[in-house]
Amino acid sequence: MYAIIKTGGKQYKVSQGDILNIDKLSLEPKETVKFTDVIAINDGAALKVGADVANSIVTAEVIVEGRDKKVISFKKRRRKDSKLKRGFRRSFTQVRITNIAA
Repeated sequence: MYAIIKTGGKQYKVSQGDILNIDKLSLEPKETVKFTDVIAINDGAALKVGADVANSIVTAEVIVEGRDKKVISFKKRRRKDSKLKRGFRRSFTQVRITNIAA
């Protein structure tokens, strides 16, 4: 059984027991999160979408919050003595999917 959920402007395919990094939610570890924006659920027999998953909830437990590795963006323009170097670290919340209720 798997579900497709939407959070932080992105869609994730999750099943029970999966661990994934989503955009930061500012929660403490061991708190539970309920994702109500469920797009589709596959229970093994059929794929349910639309009105069939209107009341579905995917629950998850927060493991930890942190920051990803730094991504370096470097731009150099030839023969113009122009360089630009920037770094970016994404903040994330790591969650474990505990239950998928259709």
